[in-house]
Amino acid sequence: MSVVLQTPLPSTIADLLGLDPNSTVGLFVSAFIAAGFIATVMLTMTAVLGIWGKRKITAAFTDRIAVNRHGPYGLLIIPADAVRLLSKELIVPESVDRPAYDLAPLIIASSALLGFAVIPFGNGIHVADPETGLAYVFATASIASLGLLMAGYASNNKYSFMGGLRAVAQNLAYEIPLVITGASVVLFTGSLQMSEIVATQQETLVALGPVAIPQWFAFVNPFAFVLFMAANLAEVGRNPFDIPEAPTEIVAGYQTEYSSVYFVLIYLGEFIHIFLGGAIIATIFLGGPAGPVLPGIVWFFIKMISVYLFTQWARSAVPRVRVDQLIQIGWKGMLVLSFANLVLTAIIVGVIAA
Repeated sequence: MSVVLQTPLPSTIADLLGLDPNSTVGLFVSAFIAAGFIATVMLTMTAVLGIWGKRKITAAFTDRIAVNRHGPYGLLIIPADAVRLLSKELIVPESVDRPAYDLAPLIIASSALLGFAVIPFGNGIHVADPETGLAYVFATASIASLGLLMAGYASNNKYSFMGGLRAVAQNLAYEIPLVITGASVVLFTGSLQMSEIVATQQETLVALGPVAIPQWFAFVNPFAFVLFMAANLAEVGRNPFDIPEAPTEIVAGYQTEYSSVYFVLIYLGEFIHIFLGGAIIATIFLGGPAGPVLPGIVWFFIKMISVYLFTQWARSAVPRVRVDQLIQIGWKGMLVLSFANLVLTAIIVGVIAA
């Protein structure tokens, strides 16, 4: 069950290539390769679960068949969709505000990928482990809000603009409870460093004969875990909080005027953010890569994909709330509950420390 986060991936790559990890060139090359490897893994998983998996999962929830004609199990829909979307004409409407219109999809897609730099996938499979890792991953994920607003404003379309405003209002209302709930984990660990958060969860919470229940923060503070899961649904724009897109209300929200490769970037960014949310939850609440028998990286992906499955269940089963209800839930409900959880956690930690 125990996990020891070993030497970061760039150092391992530098050793394999015979580079000096302490030199500027060696550090740059090894870090670039490590970042490229993590990005490739996440983009591949996004292509599989975002194009093929989403259809299959939604079909299972709604009693349909989904794709089954393109190759075995319909898997060839992945390259087919990629070719179809990338080969479409890139139509840029008149009077859009460039370069903001062009930059928005890049910001949306890249902001989530940056967050994976500090995520510990397993023993020695992390690009960096700064002392402010949790703060860093929250900060990079929030950059997407700027991209959503830019996309909505720059499109010169009232539906896009409304979607962009909704996205900013929603992210403001739910990012604060998300960060405050994450801070309750920091109170337990006393550190923002991802490796420390994972290491703290390796201790035993309760031993029931031969079975030892780990000190995962989802078990230690299930209330915080539920709060974080709910706020994460709003952060990634899944039901009941998909107000920024709301196809039955504002066409497609901030992405209405995007096509071809720009639409692909926004679509990728949406799913990469879902996986980043799952990676954060797996790290700070579910013990990171810890688990019996199987390698740590396998357990990490099982936990992350489980969160993804939860978001897809919510998308298929939970009805959308109105925009006024969404704001009220965020500011009057989630915010109050997250502060209550933080205060309660501080009291418990203080009593235990005393």
